[in-house]
Amino acid sequence: MAGNPKKLQEKSTELATFYVGKALCGIDILSIQEINKHFEVTTVPQAPEYVVGVLNLRGRIVTVLDVGKKLGLSQIRAGKQNRNIIVRSQDELVGLMVDSISDVVTADQDRIEPAPSNIGGVKGKYFKGVMKTSKALIGILDIEEVLKE
Repeated sequence: MAGNPKKLQEKSTELATFYVGKALCGIDILSIQEINKHFEVTTVPQAPEYVVGVLNLRGRIVTVLDVGKKLGLSQIRAGKQNRNIIVRSQDELVGLMVDSISDVVTADQDRIEPAPSNIGGVKGKYFKGVMKTSKALIGILDIEEVLKE
């Protein structure tokens, strides 16, 4: 029986889910450094349109991206529900500004399907796959692909 928990861990992933407009997305929870709601962002001249700016996170400079714009959806609207998901990519911290945070969901590998090339107007290349739940379809973001450009 001691082998079962390890086997279960290999076949499932914990996803932190969040909304970008009406789209429900998920990120592997192990990719997330922290989630915060403090937005004292300094704009960066001549940055791509999806770059909101930079913020100082305990002495580290973090670039903040508008996930809605990056995915080809509408811009994230400023509000009380907004959150900044801080992820680590190639030894750098990047903030992903989202409309709101949802639940942590366990994604069994056998329930994850390949991402269609276009998910409701969202560029499919940014997704590792999709998972259907009883309530919604979760697009599982490929963080490295989102942060490439």
